[in-house]
Amino acid sequence: MKVRRGNRPAFETLVTKYNRPVINMIFHTINDPVEAEDLAQNVFVQIWKTRSRYKPTAKFSTWLFTIARNMCLNEIRRRARHRAESLDQPPKETADGAEQPVQVADPSAMTADDAALRVELYAQVEVALRALPEVQRTAMMLLRHKEMPYEDIAKVLGCSLSATKSIIHRARDTLRMRLKPYLRS
Repeated sequence: MKVRRGNRPAFETLVTKYNRPVINMIFHTINDPVEAEDLAQNVFVQIWKTRSRYKPTAKFSTWLFTIARNMCLNEIRRRARHRAESLDQPPKETADGAEQPVQVADPSAMTADDAALRVELYAQVEVALRALPEVQRTAMMLLRHKEMPYEDIAKVLGCSLSATKSIIHRARDTLRMRLKPYLRS
């Protein structure tokens, strides 16, 4: 691999290809768009620094998302030790006290009622996803947003394929139960 040998243009190509998926994965884990961009940059710095350790036996994306997941876990641990509230702007909240999700679909092609229902459903899905344990949330995000195969998800999570399938099954059951009132039969 060219990047392992220090080829900067090849590395820049990888950054261009994976930057948005890494930012999205981090955002879905820590729910902070500014911090997601900073952590993504740190992921690529780490990739560059440790490029000689990459073994082509695993997919590059698996290695990359493993590093991104570990950075997310470190950030979650850091936040738990150093709780801080933003002094600039309090988080927006829904009527039930949950934080308003940052990303909302463009409802312009729908009626106002349909758009409102869709926004509410997306908000509830985001709340339900954030409520999942970290390992389940990460597995679901990799499965849905990155369309990563179970085998690669297992490598990112550092567990067996059967454990990964179980994690995803439990996450789906939990989401189904929490979102049941919002889903049509």
